[in-house]
Amino acid sequence: MRTAPALAEMCLKCNICTSACPVMAVSDEFLGPKAVGPQAERFRHPRAHVPNASVSWCSGCGVCSRVCPHGVPVTELNIQAKGKLAEQNGAPLRDQLLARPALLARFAGPVAPLANAALQARPARYLAEAVFGISRSAPMPRFARKTFRDLEASRQTEAPRPSARPAVAYFHGCSVNHYEPGLGQLAVRVLDRLGFDVWLPPQGCCGLPLQSNGLFEAARGYARTNLRGLAPFAAAGTPILGTSTSCTLALKHEYGAILGMEEEACEIVAGAVFDFFEFLRDSVPQPLDPGSLQPVPMRVVYHPPCQLKSHAIGLPAYDILRRVPGLEITLSDSECCGVAGTYGLKRERYAVARAVGETLFDQVRETAPDAVVTDSETCRWWIQGLSGVTAFHPMQILALALGLEENSPRMRRPDVPR
Repeated sequence: MRTAPALAEMCLKCNICTSACPVMAVSDEFLGPKAVGPQAERFRHPRAHVPNASVSWCSGCGVCSRVCPHGVPVTELNIQAKGKLAEQNGAPLRDQLLARPALLARFAGPVAPLANAALQARPARYLAEAVFGISRSAPMPRFARKTFRDLEASRQTEAPRPSARPAVAYFHGCSVNHYEPGLGQLAVRVLDRLGFDVWLPPQGCCGLPLQSNGLFEAARGYARTNLRGLAPFAAAGTPILGTSTSCTLALKHEYGAILGMEEEACEIVAGAVFDFFEFLRDSVPQPLDPGSLQPVPMRVVYHPPCQLKSHAIGLPAYDILRRVPGLEITLSDSECCGVAGTYGLKRERYAVARAVGETLFDQVRETAPDAVVTDSETCRWWIQGLSGVTAFHPMQILALALGLEENSPRMRRPDVPR
């Protein structure tokens, strides 16, 4: 298989990627995906060239790779260049911290109420911006006091077990484990209702935040931990499902294509991983027929995250939610919400990230939905914080349609401060 640098020669300088780049459209700081990607790749000899610092403005949204008519992996080239830049110049402490959400949660989780209060306090946010460079305006997630794995300890297993029902392995990632354990519990209930036994293999953070911040060696360490835990399930033919599109993209694609991992387990695991709704759409059609779903009288805007689009599987959550009676669903017109993981949390990137997402925020304001629905945790936190409209995972809407949750006031739009 040809590597990303080898495929750079396929670039014809058509500039389609440049015209499609959401960051270039709102900022002059970024030279563009073609300029810092395939065009610059020819000069990136390890002893001859330091990548242009402009590449650090690339958000890694993946648009450039998706629109390239010749299949040049432009995003991969740019992310690898960011890795070289971090290796040569070092990563600031701010990036080191943001890239380890699970580590932060281990310290903050036991004192979650205090930690969350501090994150919302204006003096603390100003201090974090001044000392660490974390934007005081960027929405931040809330730590959970108990982890998902603590709440579902009985489901943890080191290897597949015999089962009377079809089994699936759940890759919950650090966002569910430390920040949204209720979402993980809901995923388990949905799968149980659909007739599956759910196992929780050994796992950790997918490593994508580290990769996005150029910390490749640390990301490979996380990846090896996950491959060791997931490989026995993949080898046994057990589907591995994830509710975070960024986590599943890391397992499917990033470990090999960007981190350059050649372990046999990498390929085995990649072939067994499915986005949660990809699996439901393609493997569980009958229980999700409209006749089996309860009405959900809500108006929502569905925003497909950038990482989901990079899976090249269409819009499985949108396909399923359209079956729900009573649900009025509008598809987002925006290519990207802007946050790009930790990108929008950085002081110098916040204004650019917000500008990228402005078309989405405008659509939400004009549509005035009950909620925004999106598969990515960072997109949800960002959209809710900047639009003032609550954001849900599509799982929560499906749970309503399956009768697993009541259509209570917390599932309607609350007064969320902008």
